[in-house]
Amino acid sequence: MEAESASYRNMALYHEDCIEGMRKRLGDGEVSCVVTSPPYNLGVRYGGYNDGIPRKNYLNWIYDWAGEVKRVLAKDGSLFLNIGGKPSDPWVPFEVLFKIKDLFYLQNTIHWIKAVSIQKNGDTISFGHYKPINSDRFLNDCHEYIFHLTHKGNVPIDRKAIGVPYEDKSNIYRWNIARDDTRCRGNTWFIPYKTIQSRDRERPHPATFPVELAEMCYRLHGIDRISLAMDPFLGLGNAAVAALRHGLPFIGFEIDGAYMEEARRRISSGLCPTM
Repeated sequence: MEAESASYRNMALYHEDCIEGMRKRLGDGEVSCVVTSPPYNLGVRYGGYNDGIPRKNYLNWIYDWAGEVKRVLAKDGSLFLNIGGKPSDPWVPFEVLFKIKDLFYLQNTIHWIKAVSIQKNGDTISFGHYKPINSDRFLNDCHEYIFHLTHKGNVPIDRKAIGVPYEDKSNIYRWNIARDDTRCRGNTWFIPYKTIQSRDRERPHPATFPVELAEMCYRLHGIDRISLAMDPFLGLGNAAVAALRHGLPFIGFEIDGAYMEEARRRISSGLCPTM
């Protein structure tokens, strides 16, 4: 594939295979933070990619691109890998993680919650969106993983950059560490998709993460420590939009021409995707 590039505000987007692109365009240790979500091989209908190849081939491909990410990732860099399964095939995230265990250290496991129901004052309140399934065997799937991977497991993170206020305000007075009324959010992130009116028009990619998720990953790694952010599976460009919001240099790769054009349109127009 002949690569086509476009630059917007210190961003480089390439319409090409990410393995080939990383090999040609990035030096060792050049990338500070990667936020990405590769195909899950669950039969999703992408525009120009077969998401149903034999599992062995899929995992070998995972290892190939992850090996290139390892090469270009800085010594103190972070890879935030978003991946999920489906109720009838839940092993994918764990098989992927096991496949690349000799390349990276699993520093944190983050649970991205898309929808949740809680009890409050005796009532059940539901938040978020999920894809309902009609089954007498499986529960609705309201969750995906974000694996925080690093070279040695010793990368410092900015926990309070995505912190939350204390529910019990007495903690503010009891502990010096609580003086700013901010505590670590933990590894459970509730980030729902926003409501859309038309999937084809507003969310033309069948499997993408919200801009806010990428933002939280960047902030957790530490905005001031990111000299270059990357998404090797750009999709609609949500990781790029998140980088744009924080003034971060960014490089992305996408093999599907239609998705690339949509990403370029959103970034160049300054549009924040409704995800």
